[in-house]
Amino acid sequence: MVYTIIAVAVLVVLLYFVITGQEVFGAEAKGERLKRMQQSAHYRDGQFQNLSETPSLAEGYSMPKVMFNFFFAKKNPLLKPLKNIPSIHTDLKNLPKYEDIFVWLGHSSYYIQTDGVSFLIDPVLSSYGSPFKFFNKAFSGADIFKPEDIPELDYLVITHDHYDHLDYPTVKAIKNKVKKVILPLGVGAHLERWGYQPEQLIEDEWGSEVVLKNDLKIIYTPARHFSGRKVKRNVTLWTSYVLETPTKKMFLGGDSGYDTHFKMIGEKYGPFDYAFMENGQYNEAWKYIHALPEDVIQASIEVKAKNIIPVHSSKFALALHAWNEPLEKVTKLGKDKNLNILTPMIGEPVDLNASDNKFRVWWKD
Repeated sequence: MVYTIIAVAVLVVLLYFVITGQEVFGAEAKGERLKRMQQSAHYRDGQFQNLSETPSLAEGYSMPKVMFNFFFAKKNPLLKPLKNIPSIHTDLKNLPKYEDIFVWLGHSSYYIQTDGVSFLIDPVLSSYGSPFKFFNKAFSGADIFKPEDIPELDYLVITHDHYDHLDYPTVKAIKNKVKKVILPLGVGAHLERWGYQPEQLIEDEWGSEVVLKNDLKIIYTPARHFSGRKVKRNVTLWTSYVLETPTKKMFLGGDSGYDTHFKMIGEKYGPFDYAFMENGQYNEAWKYIHALPEDVIQASIEVKAKNIIPVHSSKFALALHAWNEPLEKVTKLGKDKNLNILTPMIGEPVDLNASDNKFRVWWKD
């Protein structure tokens, strides 16, 4: 009996290493990259740390309770849409280069073209947001953009290495279209394994400022989240960004729970013409790492955003709320606070120089 238990344990361990040894799981930092990570003020006890103490689960919740609810509790009938998500397949390759445009590609993926420079943020353009094709499939209609739709890019921007933000099939497929990659400490190890060259990578940490082409600048700013593509967490950094151009300022929020960093960013770098804010896949149980809608509103106020575009919804079911609840709640709460919440459909271009952008309530169609 003892030998059987040992054999099963060995088999499980071997299976784990065989599975996680696949390219999709990326690579761990080593050598000079690891040394640089260890020298970071945000790295302690073998992992990166948030600015504030950040438990995985909020008070009153346990992992068994959360897992039971996720897998066995009665699901919201609108957890997934009953019909195709409304979307528009804009031809990204033929957008006029002189126009300043934002195009949401679903979930947290979006394309920005401003001041003659192109950016692609957290692209997940395969039909699933996980390491496996059979898990976390995209909603129909939300998956209309594919890697082949992506034009030549000045900058690929990654906020952290979770599968619904750093998608191996997409990043691998667009490799030859990307000039430079902007990403937080440690994440470059994944991309190097996937064929990117070290000289392509701009890999830094909170507080760092990088001058880009055409006098643009990007600043690494804090987020309250976590990272990891395997069992071990927080061995790479997560980040938000401030993008400053000669004509506008934008906040690229990334995944984050609510914390004091939003006010700090607003006071130091704001006000912002646009803030792209995570709004979706939330739950009271994990409110410290994914903002609730009311937190999104408060954070938007604190970063001093003139226009707010909510992302991180409408493509995957990673939480237990209705698929359209994030947009329904954030627009109502935003209206109560007289905030300008912009809600384009997936693929619908937003003119970043217009002051009168209006969009229909498409999630009620």
